[in-house]
Amino acid sequence: MTTQDTIAAQATAAGRGGIGVIRISGDQAVSIAHKITGQDLAPRHATYTAFLSQNGHAIDQGIAIYFPGPNSFTGEDVVELQAHGGPFLLDDLLKQCTDYGARIARPGEFSERAFLNDKIDLVQAEAIADLIDAGSRQAARLAMQSLQGVFSENIKQLKDKLIALRIYIEAAIDFPEEEIDFLADENIANDLANLETQLAATLAEAQQGSIMREGIHAVIIGKPNAGKSSLLNALAGQQSAIVTHIEGTTRDVLRETIQIDGIPMHVTDTAGIREARDAVEKIGIERAIDEISRADLILLVTDAERDTATDLQSLWPKGISRPEVPVLILRNKVDLTQETPGLHETDNINISAKHDLGLDALKQRLKEIIGYQEDLQGKFLARRRHLTALEKAQQGLTLARSQLAVGAGELVAEELRLCQQSLSEITGEFTADDLLGEIFSSFCIGK
Repeated sequence: MTTQDTIAAQATAAGRGGIGVIRISGDQAVSIAHKITGQDLAPRHATYTAFLSQNGHAIDQGIAIYFPGPNSFTGEDVVELQAHGGPFLLDDLLKQCTDYGARIARPGEFSERAFLNDKIDLVQAEAIADLIDAGSRQAARLAMQSLQGVFSENIKQLKDKLIALRIYIEAAIDFPEEEIDFLADENIANDLANLETQLAATLAEAQQGSIMREGIHAVIIGKPNAGKSSLLNALAGQQSAIVTHIEGTTRDVLRETIQIDGIPMHVTDTAGIREARDAVEKIGIERAIDEISRADLILLVTDAERDTATDLQSLWPKGISRPEVPVLILRNKVDLTQETPGLHETDNINISAKHDLGLDALKQRLKEIIGYQEDLQGKFLARRRHLTALEKAQQGLTLARSQLAVGAGELVAEELRLCQQSLSEITGEFTADDLLGEIFSSFCIGK
């Protein structure tokens, strides 16, 4: 697939710089470049040239490179004009492109054309944006591995096995005269079980990849004056929250994003939970409860001088209504009780936020909960839509095994078809146009 119109955009970041690049893609890219440079560009050669206005005056001088399609990023003819990075120079060059017949590219349109022309799949297209937006070296490395096809290869292997299974089952249904009794074939049940195991492993890797991309939402809770704000400041490495000896100083929700070995952690400090003494405090407590309902991880801070209990039930009698969410109990102010800082029990850590004691043990435990791995070989970044599709596929395989157990052959085939469709949504073989628009519109214009 190729489009009829030619597009152009600045491929480098806005603002001044040593070099600025104008990218042109489409059927008219070569003719537009010829009018601007006055030269016939040799494929894949850097040509030093003047960039000319329509009246023949030199706008700038730089390098022009021609990449003939289909062996280019977009799969179309592509020309890159590498000029000096002055905003007015680049604007003038871009205007020359549009005056000669190109239009300004939409955000992400170059990558979209690469996808539509089968140069990359949808996972790889998203990886380009993730690579640009990476907030850490680890995230950048995982995005690069996704761009190189690590995630896509995982999905391909799953689909290949699924397709082979579908071919066998649907052939048995469509050609009953062949007397293929797949319902009694133990290999089918085993193949389904193995496929489920492989899919579960891919989903687990994708969940870790999603955490590396999106981060994890940790909420700090506890009684007033337990040291919640001191903990936020200690983790953030700056005075984000006001800290005083007065109970109830924090009245609203405070947020900071920190990184622990490249993992983004969105930490929220909340108002101390108790019976509200005024309307403002009541609102703060309500917001704290709302944050708890959306947390991936809860940090329960206690005052070691006041609270001798170390179990969750004693410290939080009303309970936390989300048993699936990990809760770390942090006994703060142990510098005043002479207790040893560090890991006391699996999810019980002695700290002094004020004096940075026990924080290394806390960070190590946070990494364990998140599932941090130093070896990133074979790993990849993932998005929420990828997880949703994998979860749907997992549900489909579970239902297929259930239908196989009761002898419902056609329903087995249907569940496997839906499972394959879910996996195809990830790489873009089966994707709605509105989703494509949503994905590529989030890219920068030059990509």
